[in-house]
Amino acid sequence: MSLRQRAVILAGLAAATLVPAPVVAAAAEKALPAPCSGTAPIKCHFAVGPGNYDVTVGIGSTTKAAVTSMSVEARRQVLTAVSTSAGQVVPTTVTVNVRDPEGQPTGQGGTGTAGLDITFGGSAPAIGSLTVTAAQAPLVTYLAGDSTVCDQPVAPYTGWGQLLPTAVRDGAVIANYGDSGESSGSFLSNGKLFPTLKPLIKSKDLVLVQFGHNDKQTSAMAFRDNLTKLVNGVRERGGLPVLVTPPVRRQFSGTRLTPTALHVNGVGVDLPAVIRALGKSASVPVIDLTAKSKALVESLGPSASQKIYLTQAAEGVTDNTHFSVYGATQLANLVVQGIRELDLSLGAYLR
Repeated sequence: MSLRQRAVILAGLAAATLVPAPVVAAAAEKALPAPCSGTAPIKCHFAVGPGNYDVTVGIGSTTKAAVTSMSVEARRQVLTAVSTSAGQVVPTTVTVNVRDPEGQPTGQGGTGTAGLDITFGGSAPAIGSLTVTAAQAPLVTYLAGDSTVCDQPVAPYTGWGQLLPTAVRDGAVIANYGDSGESSGSFLSNGKLFPTLKPLIKSKDLVLVQFGHNDKQTSAMAFRDNLTKLVNGVRERGGLPVLVTPPVRRQFSGTRLTPTALHVNGVGVDLPAVIRALGKSASVPVIDLTAKSKALVESLGPSASQKIYLTQAAEGVTDNTHFSVYGATQLANLVVQGIRELDLSLGAYLR
């Protein structure tokens, strides 16, 4: 081999060792999965029909630290922010429900996009892989309720049902049929609500039923009759009904909540008391969210309790009935507490 040939070979070897490390690392980082785009947030779409799906994702990055949260459909949170170091990718599976329309069953706030929409947020989101497969017979917990429960499509309004999935592992799924403005009677009669939900219920599925906010002029007899029809309808399908008393409004007299805040309605009916009595007489489990939220809100007092609801300063709107994201998180935690206390089947799937 001539000296010139040796010089050429050595020059080539030197060039190969001088490839900058960041370039090598960047080459090792996989591109986003095909259905995804964007950086912060990363948005993904799968053209699937209504039903329940297992979503398996690699949270994190091979090259950088990341902080990644996950929501689906209309602002429904399924994973709180996960922090990962560079090179750490955490495999995670969640079971999600897809409904058409997204958000609220009657289409309030928009109908969304057909299929499954997934958003990875957080301060520095990163994912390495993502697959969606049909879920095999998950335990379904249906939510029947009003605007304090539903998947609110538009911020800052947030239902506690939008945050409940963050507490649930794969193998169980939350299907939120809450809808703004509904009373116990309207939920029964609207074809997009209980008449649509009821045929979906399978043996051992749970149905959490919360009404009261919009039963402002409902008599005790009518309220009890409506709830009884909902309970019986769930049982006809082999499901387990669970009554949930309504969360309190932020209306104080001094340091105590008013009767209106505690859902004594315009015709003098103590709605939570009717729910508790029905639960006892009909052997229906009751999560007393009125009592739990009363204890929380009164412990915070008139000033500090504002953060549970919507304020002009933080959310641009003053509202003492509906929840901020923080408030909906606290209410979802109280519901989880009730699920554990009652030893409901969903408890086996709680994180």
